[in-house]
This record gives sequence, structure tokens and C-alpha cells, in this order.
Amino acid sequence: MEKQRYYPIMKTAEYWHMRDDGRIECDLCPRHCRMNEGQHGLCNVRRRVGDQLIAAAYGRACGLAVDPIEKKPLYHFLPGSKVFSFGTTGCNLTCGFCQNHHLSRSPEIEGTRISPEEIAETAIRHGCESVAFTYNEPTVFFEYAIDTAKACHARGLQTVAVTNGWIEPEPCAEFFTHMDAANVDLKAFTDRFYKKLCGASLQPVLDTLVHLRRKTDTWLECTTLLIPGWNDSPAELDAMTQWVVANLGSDVPWHFSAYRPTPQWNEAPATPLESLLQAQSIAKANGIKNIHLGNVHLATSD
Repeated sequence: MEKQRYYPIMKTAEYWHMRDDGRIECDLCPRHCRMNEGQHGLCNVRRRVGDQLIAAAYGRACGLAVDPIEKKPLYHFLPGSKVFSFGTTGCNLTCGFCQNHHLSRSPEIEGTRISPEEIAETAIRHGCESVAFTYNEPTVFFEYAIDTAKACHARGLQTVAVTNGWIEPEPCAEFFTHMDAANVDLKAFTDRFYKKLCGASLQPVLDTLVHLRRKTDTWLECTTLLIPGWNDSPAELDAMTQWVVANLGSDVPWHFSAYRPTPQWNEAPATPLESLLQAQSIAKANGIKNIHLGNVHLATSD
């Protein structure tokens, strides 16, 4: 990519407050990190500088690439089109099995210095119809994503968020106002999984899904990475897909993906094809209409 002419300013973050004890508390996600001078939240990119919370990843993009929209995965939004994808460093979850561990848990804030307007212009030059905030968790670069979404919409591009959905209700409502489509990871249907493997909780993700479906025009698809012994039991899949149909409707496309062990996390074997087919069967029996299987060599829908 050509040298960029843009250098990010010290961008003040949104959604935080000063506590009586002198610490700053971040109100963006349910973790509510509390910071003294010089400290940062678990995400590593929301940092206290003086009496301000700074969005330290603003203007620093990682993984700039042109992808097929189906790679997000989105199979029912602008099908066959190209999407310009990027992320930053940082994440508000601690999933050991993360496929982009080098970005989500990077100790440094890295990336190409590029403005929201330059991202939109680059997407247009590459023939893309949309821009995706992906690779790491986009809500941790909340301000950068929203400013980029505005620049995209001003130029006729659509916007996509690939997200874990673990965000507080007020910023959730603002964030998805600017997103035309989202793929939300529902990683499991138990608090045990979220607490043990992600350092998080289930309910905020469910709340985000319900908000997206009932209170926005954002196109929604969802993904569940099936990890043997952790989130693939018939009982859990049955409960999850029943909840989906009851709360989101039967026409939300669902992607079940196969897990593959990585050097960072190998606490489970690779997902067998049988587990994916079982999930597909349970989801179909409970009424989900569009089911896709990922990371396997198989026809991907039924």
C-alpha cells in the first residue's frame, strides 16, 4: 500500500466516567475496567492519559485486505461482492482459541496509519461494495469504526461488523446505528464456557443479538465455532437453537464452524464432521432455515 498521509491524533474515547476514587471507569463493555494514570483496559487499546480515556488504536489499521463477503462470513448480504476488510489490535475477551491471536492479544498497538476517509477511498479503488471491521473485536475501536462507517456511507459504501457482541446497551445502540450488516459470534450457550474460556459472560451477547434483530435494520448472521467437549453437546445446541428461533426468528442465517487446534490453545481435538452435521440437524429440526457449515470440505448450506 502507498504511504499514508494521515497521522492519528490523540483521540478521546467515548463511554467512560471519572470515579470518586480518582480512577477512570470504561463503560464500553461489561468488563468496566478501572484505570489509574498510565493504565489501560484489558483490551489494551483504551488507555488513561491524564484525566482522559484515549482510543489508542484510532487510525491504526491492521490486516488491510480485499475479501469475498462470504469470508466474513456473510452469505446473504451483497452475495458475490468484494469487501474491504481491516481491524486493529486489541480485544475485550480472552479466548485462547482465537484465530487472530496475534492481533487480539498483541502487547503493542500496531498498524498502518490510515484515516477513515482513506479507508473508504481505498475500498472504492479496489471495487469493493462494503467495508468490514473484522479480525479483532471492532467495538474496542468504537470511535474509529464509527468514523470510518460515516466516511463509507458518504461515499455509497456499506459497512459490516464482525463482532463478539459483548458490549453495553448504550454503546451497542450507537454502534449498530452505523452498521449495515453484522456477523455476531455466539460462542456457546453457557456462562461456564464464556467465563472459563473467554473471561466474559453470555447474557450481554444475547442482549446484543435481540437488540440487533428487534431494534435495528442491520442485517444479521451468526457464527458458532464448535469446540469438542466444550460447546457441542446435543443438549446445549438444542437449547441454543430453540432460543434463536424464539428470540431472533427462524430466518437468521447460522454458521457452524469447525475448530482446529493452534499452538496457542490445543485443549480440544479438531471438530469432527459428525459434530457439524449434528449441529445442522438440531438447528434444522428446531426451525432454523439457513444453516451453513464452515472450515470443512462440504456443501455449506441446507
